[in-house]
Amino acid sequence: MKSDASHRTNFPNRQRRALIAGLAATSVPTAFAQFRVEVSGVGLTQLPIALVPFRGEDAAPQKISAIIRADLERSGQFRPVDASGQAMDETTRPDMSVWRQRSADALAGGSVTRLPDGRYDVRFRLWDVVKGQDLGGQGYVVPQADLRLAAHKIADYIYEKLTGEKGVFSTRLAYVTKAGSRYTLWVADSDGENAQAALGSPEPIISPTWSPNGSQLAYVSFESRKPVIYVHDVANGRRRLLANFRGSNSAPAWSPDGRSLAVTLSRDGGSQIYLISASGGEPRRLTQSQSIDTEPTFSPDGASIYFVSDRGGAPQIYRMPASGGNAQRVTFNGAYNVSPAVSPDGRYLAYVSRTGGYKLQVMELASGNVTAVTDTSEDENPSFAPNSRLIVYATRQGGREALMTTTVDGKIKARLAGRSGDIREPSWGPFQQ
Repeated sequence: MKSDASHRTNFPNRQRRALIAGLAATSVPTAFAQFRVEVSGVGLTQLPIALVPFRGEDAAPQKISAIIRADLERSGQFRPVDASGQAMDETTRPDMSVWRQRSADALAGGSVTRLPDGRYDVRFRLWDVVKGQDLGGQGYVVPQADLRLAAHKIADYIYEKLTGEKGVFSTRLAYVTKAGSRYTLWVADSDGENAQAALGSPEPIISPTWSPNGSQLAYVSFESRKPVIYVHDVANGRRRLLANFRGSNSAPAWSPDGRSLAVTLSRDGGSQIYLISASGGEPRRLTQSQSIDTEPTFSPDGASIYFVSDRGGAPQIYRMPASGGNAQRVTFNGAYNVSPAVSPDGRYLAYVSRTGGYKLQVMELASGNVTAVTDTSEDENPSFAPNSRLIVYATRQGGREALMTTTVDGKIKARLAGRSGDIREPSWGPFQQ
């Protein structure tokens, strides 16, 4: 979930993507923020759903049905059914026998209408084909800039109606790119599209992480020629300096209540973990080791902090009470495990393990069972979706750096790929308030 300059500096085998390594980045065209979704892998059980192209979407700047289809497919829970040759909108009473013959279990369609004031009226309706049941629908009147958001909200509605769990498609991602010599912090839709620059800098930006309410990002900036931590208000761009102590200030992690952050500071010598109020002030030291302790992340209940330490001779993930105290080792497979991220439901721990490359692993915390979920070898910075079903991470695929999403079992992956460029440090935001 977070990168940490200090641990990368001190754990030399993990330096390829250290901020200094950005020197090798390729230039990025201005259009790189346009992503493609490529789904690979086959899930065991996927609900077949037919999405009929929305009436009027050909004349709209966004293809609403295609965005919904990509969202649902990327979740791993749905399999698209061919809807060609059919026409319907939210007012249509569909002939279910047609869709049963196409093996669809669910069906959705709608319309997009441009209003006289320039806004768009987007409406849809969802059907249970098996039961022949109307599952309801909604409508959104939005400016052109929010057409994608309307599509994501429709995907959320469909996902929740058919799975019983909240969808995450209208949530946001943050990530960092390096184009030439310039670093940019972006806030984008959950599919990587519609990226908006939150901050640009000639110096590295690392470790962005969302506040629990999604209004702020904490990150590390090197603009003062040393790592310091800022908190940035996403809506208005205002930011404040949170930690600028002697030495390195890195790896911010919000507490679940948003009142404090765990951070890594070297103010007293080696890298240690401290707790600091979200409004700043004097930090309180939580670890007291002679080793490198870094990359803290809270458990969802706020009772524990997971972190990386080389106190056993090599980087491993440990857990301690959120108030500090005795730490217990959590990872035992492999000699190098870093970048811990705990799922919001507290069930899984995702991390990166050096096992023939740097690979994303997922541990079920109750059993300790570990699953390797990727076949790439340069994975970084896992971050869970707020429904705990998906993980976003950075990696290199086909010679290009990219953001990927994967289901926790690794069976469905989607590439959120720019046309070219150096993309890193993803962080998945919370449910929208």
